[in-house]
Amino acid sequence: MKCDKLREEFMEAVLSGPQAASPEIQEHLRACASCAEELASLQQTMALLDEWQAPEPSPYFASRLHARLREEAAVPARGWLVWLRRPVVAAVAVVLVIVSAGLLEMGRFNSDSNTLATKDEGVVRVNAPGTAVGDLQYLDKNADLFSEFDALDGQSSTE
Repeated sequence: MKCDKLREEFMEAVLSGPQAASPEIQEHLRACASCAEELASLQQTMALLDEWQAPEPSPYFASRLHARLREEAAVPARGWLVWLRRPVVAAVAVVLVIVSAGLLEMGRFNSDSNTLATKDEGVVRVNAPGTAVGDLQYLDKNADLFSEFDALDGQSSTE
């Protein structure tokens, strides 16, 4: 029997005693000095644990515990904005709001390719999307792509 497999069954041999263990385990313990030594060490540890007695709690332990529980129950519930009282968390929240608002505003200005800047009138919109002229220009720009779609021509690829 291998030592690793025996070590899995050590606690069973310790609790019931080496004489109550299977004959294979007893034979291995006689042949293997390191396993026998480890089993003896475990038996000594278990004997020490059997002798150990838990200390008695203080006579006022239960009354102090109940008083502490009453104090905790009397504390008002915290609101959902309590986390803002922590300066680091509040600062991070403010930075995140500012960054996200900035990204939203930048996205509005950069995504509109149909605007022209003029000196006199500020920003002038040329052929805004959704208008007839803007849609026709979009179709003209992408005519090659749309011509490859069978669904637009009414033809099927199986014909």
